[in-house]
Amino acid sequence: MKTTKSELPMFRVTFARITGKDDDGKDILGRSKEIGAVWARKNGKGGGIVSLDLIPIELTQRQGVLFLVPITEDDGGAQ
Repeated sequence: MKTTKSELPMFRVTFARITGKDDDGKDILGRSKEIGAVWARKNGKGGGIVSLDLIPIELTQRQGVLFLVPITEDDGGAQ
């Protein structure tokens, strides 16, 4: 079964924990994990709707980073 573009999310939402600092004081990030997706709004409205499957506690404590990763038609949508 082929998934149409309108059925795919716009972005995957991933989260990476800050695991430390390097010698220059920049954050060192751990491995990112997919935690949700951004879906296009309906009826031609701009923007997107963020749907999170989980909210990492580190996010509320500013101890991590969110990434929006674009979806391609070959991806098959968020898992």
